[in-house]
Amino acid sequence: MFQIQAIDHVALLVQDMERAMKWYQEVFGMERRYQDVWTGKRDPVVMASGNVQIALFLPGNPGIIRAHDLNEHFAVRVDRANFEQARVELEGRGIPFKVWDHKICLSLYFFDPDGNQIEVTTYEVV
Repeated sequence: MFQIQAIDHVALLVQDMERAMKWYQEVFGMERRYQDVWTGKRDPVVMASGNVQIALFLPGNPGIIRAHDLNEHFAVRVDRANFEQARVELEGRGIPFKVWDHKICLSLYFFDPDGNQIEVTTYEVV
């Protein structure tokens, strides 16, 4: 069996590419990568911060509407200080979120403008 090193990226469908790029840049400080290679209209847009990458795709059918599925999400891990900072920044941006105490970790859950659920979690539970 082969061993994985890390998750390379998470792929998400978005309805408005410009809006999604701006949102991930403003909320997570991500920058666009590979724009010199993937230049086609249907190519993904990769937003990244350090080793974390999100590939944004336009749907094949522009009119697609997705239902929210609470099990469908991606999570990023942060330390406790950054968890609290995320809470402050989300509140400051008016982005609604829920806090869940999973006993082994604390998580913030919120949605991007296209309905993709995001989890910010810390295992530093004081």
